[in-house]
Amino acid sequence: MVTEKIKFGTDGWRAIIAQDFTVYNVARVSKGLATWLFQHHEAPVVLIGHDCRFGGKLFAGTAASVLCANGVKVLLAEGFVSTPMVSLGVLKMGAQQGVVITASHNPPTYNGYKLKGAHGGPTSPKDIAAVEALIPDEVTMPSQSIAHWKETGMLQTVALEDLYIDYLKEKFDFDALSKSPFKMAYDAMYGAGQNVIRRLLPGAVLVHCDDNPGFRGQAPEPLDKNLRELATTIANTPEIKIGLATDGDADRIGLYDEDGNFVDAHNIILLLIHYLHKYKGMTGKVVIAFSVTDRVKKLCEHYNIPVEVTAIGFKYISEIMVHDDVLVGGEESGGIAVKGHIPERDGIYDGLALYELMTTTGKTLKQLCEEVYEIVGRFVYDRHDLHIENAKKEAIIKKALDGGYDRFGKYGYVRTENIDGMKYHLENGGWVMLRASGTEPLLRVYAEGNSKEETLDILADVKATILA
Repeated sequence: MVTEKIKFGTDGWRAIIAQDFTVYNVARVSKGLATWLFQHHEAPVVLIGHDCRFGGKLFAGTAASVLCANGVKVLLAEGFVSTPMVSLGVLKMGAQQGVVITASHNPPTYNGYKLKGAHGGPTSPKDIAAVEALIPDEVTMPSQSIAHWKETGMLQTVALEDLYIDYLKEKFDFDALSKSPFKMAYDAMYGAGQNVIRRLLPGAVLVHCDDNPGFRGQAPEPLDKNLRELATTIANTPEIKIGLATDGDADRIGLYDEDGNFVDAHNIILLLIHYLHKYKGMTGKVVIAFSVTDRVKKLCEHYNIPVEVTAIGFKYISEIMVHDDVLVGGEESGGIAVKGHIPERDGIYDGLALYELMTTTGKTLKQLCEEVYEIVGRFVYDRHDLHIENAKKEAIIKKALDGGYDRFGKYGYVRTENIDGMKYHLENGGWVMLRASGTEPLLRVYAEGNSKEETLDILADVKATILA
């Protein structure tokens, strides 16, 4: 049998369902995980959950059966769950690892396999690499059913959503939030967070909060272009003052202000730093991925907060959060973790924190953004994803790393950085970044300018240059 080598990207292994993401390959990964666990633990326990994607229950059951057959005790989540629910459950239940069957924000043709550590966040890059190296080319498929493993005591089911909701009730005053003068709209993008706001804030307006494994053909990524129904709902409902959106496994966040304007992850990171430090008096360093705006550094300099920049992939941020005192850790893609919670991205938790800020201060999201802009100045960010052939993509990245681009149309640059991809700091004070995606076949082009028009113009000139 010829088998493909399975590689974990920036956030787990992801592949197209029935093409590479098969029951057999899920079994191979699970066998590798079992081998690794017994190298480090005498009686390992693994918590497994799946999101709303097609085949989630089947793939989670496969992982559970293989682990049980190899002597690993399994805690299996009831129904679909979010990634933060699994991470919290691993920590609270004392498991050695967590597995989430999810492709996060990827298109509905994909599914994936994420690993979560005992600390309640992504498994460290070193441990992921060790598991990856142990994935066998061939595996014996177990014949026993989930019912069999339940009877033997090797598997038990757990109510992770209930655990997560009880935890949130300890962290937030939902009596106060339910009386907030600012009505919330929530778009789950048909994802695994869909029940949480329904259960905690019954007065919220819900969008796409029903089970649709194909996400109606739309990749469940909380970007403005994917959330037009939420934006329209806000525009047509004057009492709604905040729109919250989360991705397929509810670890990424998107926001809208009261005017239906999209509030991207850069602004959300700035708002969370502003809230936790200025309003709550909390301290700690800020850790950001390479693609995050430099305005974060400006805000942190204002508050005398240290900043650390990592390669792209929340696992790098989480690893620092486990060992250091971190106030906020965040990515451009909307994955953000905050002090006082687990070292994990959590779109619902972040959204509730900002809803709490609005409710306690009586200020709208737009007014709070203005507070931040008074310190860091206004800016506009955008990202275009180019679906191009791998050879062309690799040639562009190689040319960038080799210093092959002198300028991008009318935009020159003053310096570059290449922590993860190539970042160009432009003469106008903005920046451009080129990076190949670690989970999808595309080239990402990032840009920041001083206005929407300028940012779009930068993107146009960059694309014209690199695709020439």
